[in-house]
Amino acid sequence: MNDDAPVRHLFREGEHALIIDRRGRRYLTRLRAGSKFETHLGAFPHDGLLGSEVGSWMTTNRGHVLLAVKPTMADFALDMPRIATVGYPKDLGTILVYGDIFPGARVLEAGCGSGAMTMALLRAVGAHGSLVSYDVRQDMIDRTRENVGAMLADTSSLTLKLGDVYKGFEESELDRIVLDLPEPWHVVPHASEGLLPGGIFVSFSPTVLQVHELANALRAAQTFEMIETMEVLQRPWAVGTRSVRPEHRMVAHTGFITIARRCSPRPVSSVAERN
Repeated sequence: MNDDAPVRHLFREGEHALIIDRRGRRYLTRLRAGSKFETHLGAFPHDGLLGSEVGSWMTTNRGHVLLAVKPTMADFALDMPRIATVGYPKDLGTILVYGDIFPGARVLEAGCGSGAMTMALLRAVGAHGSLVSYDVRQDMIDRTRENVGAMLADTSSLTLKLGDVYKGFEESELDRIVLDLPEPWHVVPHASEGLLPGGIFVSFSPTVLQVHELANALRAAQTFEMIETMEVLQRPWAVGTRSVRPEHRMVAHTGFITIARRCSPRPVSSVAERN
């Protein structure tokens, strides 16, 4: 143990470690005194890792060398326990940036699932913001609470609620609304009332038919402008000593992200407008 290293750069009991073998296979494990990490390459005691610096190497009882790092949010989102399909890092990052989730923001989320989007939003709003997350299933809420608590030390800005936002919600003066729901168009009238002027509405939908229905509802509300939809494709590359080429697999379509801004209704123009 290096006594000069900041505590956050050391492995501590109860935290997660990401173990990577020589072929790049990844294993997410929670560190506990007296426990062992075991794989087909052998085992090593958690005690040998506790107090070590992040980025240390561990040797198993079979002589294999494994790298140990702390998981990033992207790592944790992909490998954490789940009930529903998790949000991919490429989509989470896009939602945070294009949805302009800022420190201190008041955000409502619906469809928390296994908690990937929840933890990304919670870290973005910070200690002075607030995040209220709804789901219609208690098991989803329980899983989100456990996953978010495992990744983030401070969850005091998060409120988890069992409820159906299709029927409305009690929160008002919201800066942002972020949805991952089958029929997000049902939330549009409530979002129009709950968002502050200039507030941003974000929805993640797997199919283009959902996007079409949502866009029609946003336009019909007459209180949303700057409506746009995008998808994000992630293409990794293999960079070797003698060759550089695209990987054989990529993270292609996972869903569409639709963004709109809450505005006052467009006034009727006295000048003929052309498309």
